[in-house]
Amino acid sequence: MCSNQVSLQDEQCKYYAYMFYQAVRDQEPVWKLEEMRTMEYFHLEEDASLRCYSPSDALMYAVVHNHLRYAQYLLSHYAEEALKVPGIKFCCCPPSAPHLALAVTYDRRDILIMIIKVTHELPSLQSYINRASCFHLSDGKTPLHLACELLSAETVLILLGNGASPKIMDRKGETPLDVILEQLWSSKVNVESKKLCLDYLLLFSSSLNFKMREMLRDNPGFWGPLLGEDKFNYLVGKRPARLYLAAMQRILKCLQPAHFPQSIQELPIPHALKPLPGKKTSKMTASEHN
Repeated sequence: MCSNQVSLQDEQCKYYAYMFYQAVRDQEPVWKLEEMRTMEYFHLEEDASLRCYSPSDALMYAVVHNHLRYAQYLLSHYAEEALKVPGIKFCCCPPSAPHLALAVTYDRRDILIMIIKVTHELPSLQSYINRASCFHLSDGKTPLHLACELLSAETVLILLGNGASPKIMDRKGETPLDVILEQLWSSKVNVESKKLCLDYLLLFSSSLNFKMREMLRDNPGFWGPLLGEDKFNYLVGKRPARLYLAAMQRILKCLQPAHFPQSIQELPIPHALKPLPGKKTSKMTASEHN
């Protein structure tokens, strides 16, 4: 194939790709997007083969531009295929969860919940919520690591309630708990959001194993006043968890992730003590008076 033909096909490929991207961005109706998605265009590989956008490619665009109806359509009609690693333009190392990571990063909470619901329904995707993201771009962080980095407390709770593990380490050997503690150590900005993320992580962590423990032990004058003596001593292993925390850890461990948050709503405890999405403050500290 001559260079002029290759150049022309390359331009066509870019043009069709931009048209589809723009259509998703402009919230075009689902039927129109599906017509465009399934149109074959030149995708320049060694054989200059024809291809169309996969449901996975399309879902990435839907997440970026928060196109709820299109995301819902793709997940309901192509569930497993839509959550495969995308084929083009995205750096994703299998087996990763790029759509979930992107939904966390862009704070697309409605789409995040749609994706999680699908993963509960498909046996092949039971571990999807704990898959690490691309090692090239984010050091193998899980969606929970990313939510902690962004201090998105509600997203942290949604992920934990739906089965995200707070014990998984990224490539640097850090857990989500380390991510929050490092942020508390390095900056006094958004302290309340950091503490709320920390409280949620502790609720879903029946045992503690994290990299920052020595840092806490070496700096009690900093951490004690910041966290409160009870929480500080629990984190460094000097005291057991307070009654409320220990009880909730046991209860939450028994609940099925697929039933979150309904299973927590149904608990026979005061509503103020239930860790539910949408709450502005954590009620863990309410138990300090016990």
